[in-house]
Amino acid sequence: MRRGSLNVAVSIGMSPLKAFLIILLICVSGCSWFHRKALPEPTELIVTGAPVGSIVFVDGVQSGQAKEVLNRPQELEVAPGTHIIEVRMGDTVAYRENTYVAQGDKRVIAVLSGRN
Repeated sequence: MRRGSLNVAVSIGMSPLKAFLIILLICVSGCSWFHRKALPEPTELIVTGAPVGSIVFVDGVQSGQAKEVLNRPQELEVAPGTHIIEVRMGDTVAYRENTYVAQGDKRVIAVLSGRN
């Protein structure tokens, strides 16, 4: 007498082919449990060249002091889409740029002297 899961399936009234297919589906579906989807890269605006003491605004919301520490520009994580970047010195807008950033992109905003 044979032993195994197919014999158990036959003894409860299930055909061997049906039992085999169920076991096969369980094994194959288990393989997908071990694969994790990679998280998407963050979408970032990288502000360079902003004057010391200026403040960066993204879509009218203050995003921090524009400062470069050890020549490292300010990196701002944003949602994908169109954004308005402003660098303000007090009440004066020193730089303004409209830009589009796709999911996972890193867009460099090089602040130029004067207004844009």
